[in-house]
Amino acid sequence: MSLYHSTRSRAHACSAKQAIRTGLAPDGGLFVSDALGTQKVDVDTLADKDYAAIAREVLGLLLPDYTADEIAACVDEAYTGTFASPEVTPVVDIAPVGGEGAPHAHVLELYHGPTSAFKDVALQMLPRLMARAQAGAGAGERIMIVTATSGDTGKAALAGFADAPGCGITVFYPEGKVSRVQELQMTTQAGANVAVAAVRGNFDDAQSAVKRIFADRALADRLASAGVVLSSANSINVGRLVPQVVYYFASYAQLLRAGAIAAGDAVEFCVPTGNFGDVLAGYYAKMLGLPVERLIVASDKNNVLFDFLTTGVYDRNRPFFTTTSPSMDILISSNLERMLYYVSDGDCELIAGLMADLAETGRFEVPPALLAKIRETFACGWADEDEVAGAIAACWRDNAYLIDPHTACGYHVMEQLPAAPGAAARVLLSTASPYKFPRAVLQALGAEVPADDFACMRALEEATGTTAPAQLAALEAAAVRFADVVDVPGMGAYVESAAQRLEEAAR
Repeated sequence: MSLYHSTRSRAHACSAKQAIRTGLAPDGGLFVSDALGTQKVDVDTLADKDYAAIAREVLGLLLPDYTADEIAACVDEAYTGTFASPEVTPVVDIAPVGGEGAPHAHVLELYHGPTSAFKDVALQMLPRLMARAQAGAGAGERIMIVTATSGDTGKAALAGFADAPGCGITVFYPEGKVSRVQELQMTTQAGANVAVAAVRGNFDDAQSAVKRIFADRALADRLASAGVVLSSANSINVGRLVPQVVYYFASYAQLLRAGAIAAGDAVEFCVPTGNFGDVLAGYYAKMLGLPVERLIVASDKNNVLFDFLTTGVYDRNRPFFTTTSPSMDILISSNLERMLYYVSDGDCELIAGLMADLAETGRFEVPPALLAKIRETFACGWADEDEVAGAIAACWRDNAYLIDPHTACGYHVMEQLPAAPGAAARVLLSTASPYKFPRAVLQALGAEVPADDFACMRALEEATGTTAPAQLAALEAAAVRFADVVDVPGMGAYVESAAQRLEEAAR
């Protein structure tokens, strides 16, 4: 059986279940498996498989210590009746994007789950994987999920873990740096085992503090004495990452069934991303045999990934911008570490050195040969706020198709970058419903913008003839349960108090 270990060392090997329960490796690295790519998915059979069948196959390869029955049960629980589309992640055709001669363009809609964001695909799955992993743990052990969110992960994680047996969840989000709809999704969350707090700082501050909480041995010992262990629902957790690999294969299957491509044709994917998890899932799909011609990393004004992929220098020492695409307002892209591990052929010493440089100086630089290898697969682009607004307007004008600001970053980048010569189709990953950001979308369309976000929703419906997801519209009347605001140094104490409440509830 293939084992998981840290990106920074092979000293500690564990099963997939242990990696999912733990979340972060003991040395601060991310869990990876050297077996990735040794087995392939048969692309020729994809057209005959629905989403559930593809998920069973892909997850079976990536999580080998889960039995076939366990995987099947997790897939059934995660995707039966929980998504608005029977395809789970449907593909929609739009006009070619990228200039004369561009191949046909498609949008992969990842927002049909219960919280209207792409994180649902993985965070409906992770609690099921966690439950099976926990089954082999000590009697009475409880897991406290601790997550920092730039907007969408928090609500998707809360929805997945609310009232899950044996689990609690604590979510931190940057105060004033998520949309009003995103904030209400979190602060109105029901469930006896949930805790939500705003953090005085940005997402990177919150995410870095969460990593320090995981590394705090004194805190871990105090929690362990109460029967509580920490884990993560961020994409640093391999159990959050691997379900995202599935929709790359599922989109390819839909293109095959539609006759848009033939089996074996290469496809180019454009992925709006901040933390690098969504696009890394595409890299995993490529390693599993999906014919991926190129992965385009689309950034917003916080374009640290663009600079890295262009120069080989990753430098977080730069201004932080609050934009209309808050889930991409990130300067520390955690999952980049996993990509660097694989592209460097598993050079743990190199990765440990790069991450030490990042921690100590806020920057690192990869060797030129490694950058050249990265750029064989990854292209990049970014959009400023005016370009995001222009992309929303252009997509509506040219396709009568409404996109949110994150997706608009990708649309703009696709407009600017010619398609790779070998790409038979281009697929833009749409990461959230435009109704999560009604103010920004309405303004981009040139309509009058009301003061209230829910009035914006109604105005957007009227202007476009589209309909807001019911779960978003219902937030207007939902009662706020959480109004906590903490400083970054106080996040550990907040987690400990949430764990104490979880312990008391279990008595």
